[in-house]
Amino acid sequence: MSYTAPIKDMLFVMRELAGLANVQKLPGSEDATDETVVAVLEESARFCGEALAPLNWTGDLKPARWNAGEVTTTPGFKVAFRGFVAAGWQGVQHPAEYGGQGLPRIVAAACMEMLQSANLSFALCPLLTDGAIEALLTAGSDAQKRLYVPRLIDGTWTGTMNLTEPQAGSDLSQVRTKAVPQGDGSYRVFGQKIYITYGEHDLAENIVHLVLARTPDAPEGVKGISLFIVPKFVVDAKGARGKRNDVYCASIEHKLGIKASPTCVLVYGDDKAEVGPGAVGYLVGEENRGLEYMFIMMNAARYQVGMQGIAIAERAYQKAVAYARERVQSRAVEGSSGPVPIIRHPDVRRMLMSMRAQTEAARATAYVAAGYNDLAHAHPEDGVRRQAKAAYEYLVPIVKGWSTEMSIDVASTGVQVHGGMGFIEETGAAQHYRDARILTIYEGTTAIQANDLVGRKTARDGGATARYFSAQMLDTGGELVKSQDAQLVAIGSRLLAAAAAYERVIDYVVDHSKTDVRGVYAGSVPYLKLAGIVHGGWHLARAAQVATRQLAEGDGDAAFLRAKIGTARFFADHYLSGCEGQADAIVFGAPGVLALADEQF
Repeated sequence: MSYTAPIKDMLFVMRELAGLANVQKLPGSEDATDETVVAVLEESARFCGEALAPLNWTGDLKPARWNAGEVTTTPGFKVAFRGFVAAGWQGVQHPAEYGGQGLPRIVAAACMEMLQSANLSFALCPLLTDGAIEALLTAGSDAQKRLYVPRLIDGTWTGTMNLTEPQAGSDLSQVRTKAVPQGDGSYRVFGQKIYITYGEHDLAENIVHLVLARTPDAPEGVKGISLFIVPKFVVDAKGARGKRNDVYCASIEHKLGIKASPTCVLVYGDDKAEVGPGAVGYLVGEENRGLEYMFIMMNAARYQVGMQGIAIAERAYQKAVAYARERVQSRAVEGSSGPVPIIRHPDVRRMLMSMRAQTEAARATAYVAAGYNDLAHAHPEDGVRRQAKAAYEYLVPIVKGWSTEMSIDVASTGVQVHGGMGFIEETGAAQHYRDARILTIYEGTTAIQANDLVGRKTARDGGATARYFSAQMLDTGGELVKSQDAQLVAIGSRLLAAAAAYERVIDYVVDHSKTDVRGVYAGSVPYLKLAGIVHGGWHLARAAQVATRQLAEGDGDAAFLRAKIGTARFFADHYLSGCEGQADAIVFGAPGVLALADEQF
């Protein structure tokens, strides 16, 4: 059940692929020295491995419990949460002026991955709080920032995101929760929200709900949604806790996985509290701009869910490798004196390599995205900030969509490595598979991410950002095929073909997004998966290029560097090699997708 953070790979990706050195030069990142980054990652690894990883299995066996509107979390979670916030982990990426550490996102991404690998159910509470902090820092008033953000960072309070309603699902235009203005500047909120992660718990003194609702005269559709702060306990201007607010947890869901994370049904305005009918709420920003503000929180959450996919894949991989080393079964195919550890069997090695390569490819893509995020926020040149922002926003649906789809595949393969024992809960492999299954659904399904990638991120700018990346891929492939190293030549040739297939799909999306909209969107999820594979393969190819150079210079851990090259070669041969066929399915596959009438299904 143990977890060891892959610090060496994290640092390699940050330094060699994601531009850590450039980030360290940004205003506000002066304290993120190499020594500090290493120390932060090592301490995060220690805390996650010792305090959180052992509770992962406990949470699966003893999940959160609901009783009469109150939720009791898994035994050990309260102590772990106090340790988490006391050590400052909630504030890693948040401004120092509010009590955070102010470290770059690229550093926070690694800490985020460790946290979620160690205990995905626990990590969801800090994840939602991070999103609430981001939304308030962007759209909140100065008074709201001073009141809420420091207490969210220090763990006195936690945050939630309240979007979904029973009748609305992912269609937020159908939100019906009402916010009625009062004479004192506050509002009274009435409605029901579902699937609210950590909407009720016993970890902190207060819970700050960020709620989408409509004012009485709001226009229909998404243009009439506003954002409100609704705390579990009403507080005064100094943060002192007052009366219990009129928001209650009616139930928690019984789920396939992430069982220790309470997923709540919240009822607003049922007149059960000391404040009278209606939950007391406070407008964030301007009326009718709530969805715009909530997207800040949603995008932060979507990136973090992509990191969850990488995290659970890493945990499943580590468990599978440990089992493959110790499980002795069958003689080697080339002959042996007796049974051998199953890691010696070629197909087990293929499975382990598929798990390793996909996880490392997704990690590299996500950390590169974090580097762009840092540039977008802090680079002194406006042109660089704009380009970095476009690059980051293009990558977010890929990080969220592909990394989470990948995690299900990796976790399933982990069960397969265990054989029959993987199907038995006591080995723990099944938990990772069950936990991973939600990741492609919440914070926007894979189809929602893919539609975003097609419409907002590719077609809207005529494919400019997508081609910004594909051009770099072709440059890398061109460099590799000119190498004197046979491994790099092989990887480069695969990358060139995959990047060309990617460009062909980009052209198709741009050229047909208006003339054949159903046909383009029929291939949206395959396009997202193709993008994930090509971006991941590109970064692994870059890693192989760096590793080859460092080996030649006698710089670094030779075994680690050779593993980087081998992993890149595997990914190129087993994943990049299929990109041309995937492109064909996207460009020519719509007639088959749309062939049947509704009644024929």
